[in-house]
Amino acid sequence: MDAIVKDLNPILQMLILMTVFSLLPLVFCCMTSFLRFVIVFSMLKTAMGTQQVPPSIVIIGLSMILTFYTMGGTFQKMYDMGSVPYQKNQNIVLALEEGSKPLKEFMMKQTRESDLQFFVELVHKTPPTSPEEITVWEVAPAFIVSELKTAFEIGFIIFVPFIVLDLVVANILLALGMFMLSPTIISLPFKLLIFIAVDGWALIVQGLVSSYN
Repeated sequence: MDAIVKDLNPILQMLILMTVFSLLPLVFCCMTSFLRFVIVFSMLKTAMGTQQVPPSIVIIGLSMILTFYTMGGTFQKMYDMGSVPYQKNQNIVLALEEGSKPLKEFMMKQTRESDLQFFVELVHKTPPTSPEEITVWEVAPAFIVSELKTAFEIGFIIFVPFIVLDLVVANILLALGMFMLSPTIISLPFKLLIFIAVDGWALIVQGLVSSYN
């Protein structure tokens, strides 16, 4: 296999490389810490009821920056391990295989054992004896499911205080007979005030970043 790949026409090797590059957005969005960051920040904006503030581009940008911050070491390992076989014999397949190992290791650390076990058992008739027998594409769906669950758990915790505040404001308006006034509009300034008072952005960002250490 290595000999075949090494002898491939340069044009075909370029096509393989371009195909890999086309999958990079998918890998970045679904197989890194970006998935958890962007979901939690989106749920935070919904819980606060600020609609378009902060803009989606800001949430995505912040998620990307935090992703590079938390996974900088992993990305560097991927480059170092993948560049060695490519520089040695121009083997793209081997370079991709070696370069994906740090990413697989990162995903396995963040994946729940039950999720990983389910997807691995669908592929392997006998349990693998070592993590090396599990491919990155077997870990990826388990990682995504696990990250979605974790992000929604964090989102639930974020939602609770804002919902309580909405209920308090709604009951006060009901007691005052202000039926036509939206509780969401009245509670929004109080949400912002409380969020600023507890330094909410710092708490959430620090908690998310720390969850990957």
